[in-house]
Amino acid sequence: MIYTLTLNPSVDYIVEADDIVLGSLNRSTKEAKFPGGKGINVSRVLRSMGIESKAIGFIGGFTGKYVEEFLNREGVFTGFVKVDGDTRINIKLKAETETEINARGPEVSSLALGLLKEQIKQLGNGDYLVLAGSIPSSMPGTIYEEIVRICKGTGAEVIVDAEGELLKTVLEYRPFLIKPNHHELGQFFNKDISTTEDAIFYGKKLVEAGAKNVIVSLAEKGAVYINETSAYTATVPNGVVKSSVGAGDSMVAGFLAQYLKTGNHHDAFRYSVASGSATAFSIGLNTPEEVEQLLTEVKIKEC
Repeated sequence: MIYTLTLNPSVDYIVEADDIVLGSLNRSTKEAKFPGGKGINVSRVLRSMGIESKAIGFIGGFTGKYVEEFLNREGVFTGFVKVDGDTRINIKLKAETETEINARGPEVSSLALGLLKEQIKQLGNGDYLVLAGSIPSSMPGTIYEEIVRICKGTGAEVIVDAEGELLKTVLEYRPFLIKPNHHELGQFFNKDISTTEDAIFYGKKLVEAGAKNVIVSLAEKGAVYINETSAYTATVPNGVVKSSVGAGDSMVAGFLAQYLKTGNHHDAFRYSVASGSATAFSIGLNTPEEVEQLLTEVKIKEC
């Protein structure tokens, strides 16, 4: 089973308007709301691809109930720890320019954190845990490392999609997959990563440091994949980028879904790039049909 961890989920409230005048009454032209959070995005894309997963983390209040019910309707299993306070609402305002207001989120008690750790201790061989996103300021900065250490002991595989500094704490535990973008890879090594050659060079260093599989996304320049024996580059399909939100999460989901179906890293990488691109070309997360349409445009080259 795949488990996706979102430490600070949200209800993303997307509001579109022709124009916004500060200090005045403004009216929207369109609204939508969805469960938000990188791990939750991974679970939703996996479900659309026919792969079961369980979304875990912390939720609370009426907004937390909305997140859980929405995911259950889509066929995503949930195992959230309930906390006091409401799951946050993040506002994404789209007018002439795009403005985001992200709320802080509820406090997580030591008891709730302990319950999450006990839940993760039940994972074992054959299970995968996706750690995605930043760590809220109300939680210990060591929480990812603690969780990865637990999984190392139980035999569960770990996928980490997080900022460069967080990666440093987990590499020694040999994560199954890490997926930094070129900015995060640059943060890790204090270098400017601007070419596929740079991404491959430093991606190999991540493999040497312990990662089993590495995918580095380079936006319009494509992506690279590295493991202990192979290195590949991929082009991205042609299309108009409508939103980058969820694209990285879709890459993780696409790789996992295809790898679990075939065990083939090459094919999994192709699906990863197509999946990320399909989401970038959409408002919202991709559909399997959109991914399939882009697959032939993803050109893989061995290095």
